[in-house]
Amino acid sequence: MVISMKKFIVFLCMLAFPLNVLAYSSEVILGGSTIGINIESNGVMVIGFYKIDGKYHKSDLVEGDIITKVEDTEIESIEDLSSALEKYVDEEAIEITYLRGNKESTCEIELFLDNGVYKTGLYVKDGITGIGTLTFIDPATNTYGALGHEVLESNTSKIVEVKTGSIFRNEITSIDESTNGNPGSKNAKFYYNTVYGDIDKNTKYGIYGTYTEEYDESALIKIAEPEEVKIGNATIYTVLEDETVEAFTIEIIKINENSEIKNISFEITDERLLEKTGGVVQGMSGSPIVQDGKLIGAVTHVVTDNVTTGYGLFITTMLEESES
Repeated sequence: MVISMKKFIVFLCMLAFPLNVLAYSSEVILGGSTIGINIESNGVMVIGFYKIDGKYHKSDLVEGDIITKVEDTEIESIEDLSSALEKYVDEEAIEITYLRGNKESTCEIELFLDNGVYKTGLYVKDGITGIGTLTFIDPATNTYGALGHEVLESNTSKIVEVKTGSIFRNEITSIDESTNGNPGSKNAKFYYNTVYGDIDKNTKYGIYGTYTEEYDESALIKIAEPEEVKIGNATIYTVLEDETVEAFTIEIIKINENSEIKNISFEITDERLLEKTGGVVQGMSGSPIVQDGKLIGAVTHVVTDNVTTGYGLFITTMLEESES
């Protein structure tokens, strides 16, 4: 991503003074809209194993490994994997190249004929689709930030490495309410052909990319520095129905500037939001948090044993990540 410095002040006189450069914009477009998220990963991820003839067949592969080659054939999708394996159905063993973390290794797997179908015993995935909330758009660069946390593969809890990706239009159709010990979720209708932007990176501070849809450039909100955030009333912006962004009240109960991601502890106080959702739900991640007219952070996590409470990430962390 191109690093862009939007605003800077230079003091010149007879002596040399240091430059005072803002690392990110002081104003952005407020988010709150729901987005569909589609990420195609680099290679094919192993997410589990199934039995053939009543037993699991051993290999060196484990959940979370990324298959990148079959023999000398590069693998980028499940279709690539299937096509490559078909070439070697007569082989006793097939060499697989895979990544585990940043380490590349090889192993051998066998194909097994089961009811006329060749099987590997591997469950695999080459991408992920879900929903979340847009946090901000920086009009100086058309960069956006969303979620406030990484996209993980649900079976393995491994971060999904981005080959390509997009955010797109979706519409909230219903909500499964949260109860203590069982966080709920937003349910949505996807409009894959209405793309809002690409996804450049998926990090522990959210997803980021270039926003390509039109937006109101005058709808700016100022950014608050961490030291400006305080205990007390605040507002989150999110969608509960269709595509309508609404404001709901919360109470900030604790601030932790030393935490890497759980900077803001809050409790939902809005009765209508609680009636509709029961608390923080999946799909709410990225919902912007505003206090005293400034954007201070984004909703990131629910406290599972008390779903009316959750955590937020400082907006400055997301903005810094968008610039890196």
